[in-house]
Amino acid sequence: MPEALSLLTTRRTIPAIALGAPGPDEEQIRTLLSIAVRVPDHGKLKPWRFVLFEGDAREAAGEKLLALKLAEAGDLDEARQNQERTRFTRAPLVIAVVSTAAPHFKIPEWEQQMSAAAACMNLVLGAHAMGFAAQWLTEWYAYDDKAKALFAIEENERVVGFVHIGTPQEEPVDRPRPDVETVMTRWSPEGAEGTDT
Repeated sequence: MPEALSLLTTRRTIPAIALGAPGPDEEQIRTLLSIAVRVPDHGKLKPWRFVLFEGDAREAAGEKLLALKLAEAGDLDEARQNQERTRFTRAPLVIAVVSTAAPHFKIPEWEQQMSAAAACMNLVLGAHAMGFAAQWLTEWYAYDDKAKALFAIEENERVVGFVHIGTPQEEPVDRPRPDVETVMTRWSPEGAEGTDT
């Protein structure tokens, strides 16, 4: 099997909590981002950008999320506080992929958003190709305007994902995948095969 096909058929999500050091170095990060931007981009709009959380900034980001939750809830038990505090320290590197999609006279916003989603997937595949692993997450702070503001993400921007990248600390376990026959039809002028016409 060609190497590229092997890569695509062996990619597995490793939970962020199971991603440890080492993470990508500066050169590898730049390579990952260069892979991320090699996605379909109708109109060459670059409708995405990236926010990196690494080193001590990861802990600071978690503390800010915790403070935000405490301000909203008034109090949280120790387990919940620790959950918020460690949101960004589960992996050595977290990359937020931000959709900057906006109204355009020709390019639908949906296409721009899909381009950002493709950038997330390219990051995940790029990490796998480099010998790392990744998990693409959103979680509550991807949708919370106050949390987004903490990370200089504008109200009109959307977080497509926080991609956690590191070295797997456990053997990947594959999950059941759908039988492709159950998710496909073949169109014909008489009607799609496998459907009532």
